[in-house]
Amino acid sequence: MKIIAIGRNYAAHIEELQNEKPSEPVVFMKPDTALLKNNAPFYHPDFSQDIHHEVELVLKIKKEGKYIDRKFAHTYYDEIGIGIDFTARDLQQKCKEKGLPWEIAKAFNGSAPVGAFRPASDFPDVTNINFHLDINGERRQTGNTSLLIFPFDVILSYVSQFFTLKTGDLIFTGTPAGVGKVAVGDRLEAYVEQEKLLEVEVK
Repeated sequence: MKIIAIGRNYAAHIEELQNEKPSEPVVFMKPDTALLKNNAPFYHPDFSQDIHHEVELVLKIKKEGKYIDRKFAHTYYDEIGIGIDFTARDLQQKCKEKGLPWEIAKAFNGSAPVGAFRPASDFPDVTNINFHLDINGERRQTGNTSLLIFPFDVILSYVSQFFTLKTGDLIFTGTPAGVGKVAVGDRLEAYVEQEKLLEVEVK
């Protein structure tokens, strides 16, 4: 199982971090050791003083494929869930300034909590799915897939040109605006539409 993630996929998030709008999907990966399941707690690492939350919808791949045509991409996932791409923003900034890869800022242990999944068939229109993140009961991030720069099918087709997708792989599809720092004691709750599918405590 591998985790593929897409960066800079909501315009407002690009603006808040003062990044450049991409002409094609920005792709990075996380190892399986980044995965947190079953609402397990996230242990704040000592190597960063600025861990940010980034809530994202997550696609679960249902069959193997590569070089997937965009018009068939929807047949390669059958479940949609939600996750958090924890990011060590201070380390990421240092990496970016030196032109280095981001792995230590994005792929560290426990950096990818993933909640429950729902059948894709539950969503009548995957280009209009609402999701949000609350921290300690306060709304922090709100997103809708209509605002994706690169929609699900474009993402899936694109990444399949480089990586063979296998059953059980996860694709994080990008975060909306509102990212920010988390602290020990915070409780994060992530929702798809009005259903809570993920809860994470920072320890």
